[in-house]
Formats: sequence, structure tokens, C-alpha cells
Amino acid sequence: MSEFTPVATVGQLSDPGQLLVQVDQQLVLLICAGGQYFAMDDVCTHDGGPLSEGALDESAVACPRHGAKFDFRTGSALTMPATQATKVHETKVEDQQVWVRLAE
Repeated sequence: MSEFTPVATVGQLSDPGQLLVQVDQQLVLLICAGGQYFAMDDVCTHDGGPLSEGALDESAVACPRHGAKFDFRTGSALTMPATQATKVHETKVEDQQVWVRLAE
């Protein structure tokens, strides 16, 4: 498994809010919601759309292309046209720094 990488500082994102970050050459969507941080691939599994350009709601992000929604806590595809989950990554907060470790 990869190492944790610092990607943002606490307070850099609004709550709720999102930020596109790069971890080990990979684009990752960092989300702050309910005081917690979540990270997922910035890719809609339906057609490769950028989830970072989509709207957030309580626990999901919508792809801006066709509206497929993904649970940002689990990566699960919630609505059509997406049927496959997108990958989520581990996050942690230490000393006001948000860290992400890519999933295998």
C-alpha cells in the first residue's frame, strides 16, 4: 500500500466542499462533509467524467456529464447510468494537515 501524502490543510475546504488534488500522479477528489474528509478517484465509472466538476449533496457527488451519483464515503454507484463503484482512498488529519493514502 502507498504512503500517506499531504494534500490540503484543514480549513482549505468549506464544509461541505471539494478540492481536486494529485496523489502519486493520480487525480483524487478530496471532499469535506460533516467535519470529515473523504477521498475518491476523480473518475465517473460510466464514461470517465470528472467527478470534481460535479455537485455535492449530503453523501454523494454527481457526475456533471450524465448525472450518475456516487457515495463519496464508499465509492458505490447510486444512480444510473453508472453501475460500477469508483475507488475510495484512506484519509487522516494530523496537525491541521489532511493526508490521503491511495488504495491498492
